[in-house]
Amino acid sequence: MTKEGPAVAAISPGPQNPGPAPQAVPPAAPESGPGRTAKPAAKAEPEAGKLKQWRRRAQAAEAELEALRAQQPAFPVARPAQMKQRHWGLLASFAALVLAPLAAAVFYLFAVAEDQYASTAGFTVRSQESSGASDLLGGLASFAGASTASDGDILYEFIQSQEMAGAVNARVDLRAHYSQHWPGDWAFSIWPDATLEELVWFWQRIARISYDSSSGLTEVQVTAYDPETARAITRAIVEESQIRINALNDQAHADAMRYAEADLAEALERLKRAREALTRFRTRTRIVDPEADIQGRMGVMNNLQEQLAEALIEYDLLTGTVAEGDVRLKKALQQIDVIRARIDIERQTFASSNTDTGGVGEDYPSLISEYERLTVDREFAEETYRAALAALELARDEAARQSRYLATYITPTLAEEAEYPRRFVMTGLAGLFLLLGWSIGTLIYYSIRDRS
Repeated sequence: MTKEGPAVAAISPGPQNPGPAPQAVPPAAPESGPGRTAKPAAKAEPEAGKLKQWRRRAQAAEAELEALRAQQPAFPVARPAQMKQRHWGLLASFAALVLAPLAAAVFYLFAVAEDQYASTAGFTVRSQESSGASDLLGGLASFAGASTASDGDILYEFIQSQEMAGAVNARVDLRAHYSQHWPGDWAFSIWPDATLEELVWFWQRIARISYDSSSGLTEVQVTAYDPETARAITRAIVEESQIRINALNDQAHADAMRYAEADLAEALERLKRAREALTRFRTRTRIVDPEADIQGRMGVMNNLQEQLAEALIEYDLLTGTVAEGDVRLKKALQQIDVIRARIDIERQTFASSNTDTGGVGEDYPSLISEYERLTVDREFAEETYRAALAALELARDEAARQSRYLATYITPTLAEEAEYPRRFVMTGLAGLFLLLGWSIGTLIYYSIRDRS
């Protein structure tokens, strides 16, 4: 084997077709003519040898390639797909976990379950009070993070409570009505000896409540085996809700009256204490009204000022008409000095803290200050008493009228056709959840099997 043989076999992916061997170019015939000479025939022999050598190399590479192909293993042809044991197990689990429960649900819904009629009622709690300020305060409270329960929220919780179920059961015998198909229709019935707690659980299944907190609208839908019973239950819910709203209204009015009466009693006691303190001040100082006393003293001051002016005028007149040592001049001057001294004494009575007045050894400014304080306390007590009295009258007016009431915008309806149970919807949901459960279980099983 030549050295070029393996290189050709490694490069070629299959048998190579060397193609037709190139023909040896015959030597050109010598041309006749002057100056032309014939080429020798020995030049064609090397070219023929190279061609034979190339053919031998190609044949050797092809043989080596065939040997390599014979050494490679041949893959078998795939057989047609067939069902295995795991496939049969998967189909069996699908039939047992999906098809069989779905068939049982379809049979129960369409052959066993009894028809049910629905009755709907809608209502809301209305108030006669102005809602502008309360809405503004409610918005600010919600913005600050505080929350207050409205009448609609209270009513929503009350309808689902044990008290409502017991009250409706007293009006309409729920156990007797919903246990008449027991145990045949066991999914939509209740057992006859159910306790009150179990009846509350069943009550939340038959009474569906829709409440919009933004608008305060409440809608209740009740299902029963006959339309009359469904409407009777819905009417009982509306009536019990109205009774509860009236009770809340009466309680609010009673609280308002109690608080108003307590405020009025406190304001009355404060007014009594203020008037008694003012009376003790007048008894102690023997001054009924310091303001009137001040006005009297100011009148004395004004009278002294007038007398002083008249005395000064008289003195000036005498100075121009009589001699300097006249007795009348001395008397007029003495009168002026006396009037001025009295004016100074009166002024000191108003401003000085060393002058006793009222016969109790107290200075006049302190008496005025105490009197003003007592007067302010009395006036404040009087205003508080008037406000408490007005609040009590307002509370009485509010108690005399109903400020909150239940407004029914959908009266309890009487059904003509059974809408429940919704068989096709429940069948679809049952099939969907069964298929999802089976798929998830299958994926979990194969995931665990592949990891183990």
